[in-house]
Amino acid sequence: MSDEVSTKPVERLFPFALRARVLIVGRDTLSRSKSRLHFLLITHDLSENSRAQVLKDFAHYPVVEHYSEADLEKYFAVKGTKVLGFAKSGLAQSIYAELKQHRINRPVEKVKDSESPPAA
Repeated sequence: MSDEVSTKPVERLFPFALRARVLIVGRDTLSRSKSRLHFLLITHDLSENSRAQVLKDFAHYPVVEHYSEADLEKYFAVKGTKVLGFAKSGLAQSIYAELKQHRINRPVEKVKDSESPPAA
């Protein structure tokens, strides 16, 4: 039964994302909406400098690189957009689960303070 679920394309969920208003479009809006952000979707045709900036600015969030600018326009009706965010929701979790294999950054690991003496 899980094979049936994995063979369906993730694109089937995109109209629901539009309807549920979980899309966050534009880098400025994304920067202001970090508390609501679940993950970012960037396109293959994003320039290297912009890609590096997005990875730096959103290091604590999963960044998925998939699709092209034309694909985003087709699926989400947004022109000239190369960076999309998805707000925290069950739908965003489902979309991310299917796009997880295209993730380009690794989670930031918290460093434990093993050097500090125990409090007495």
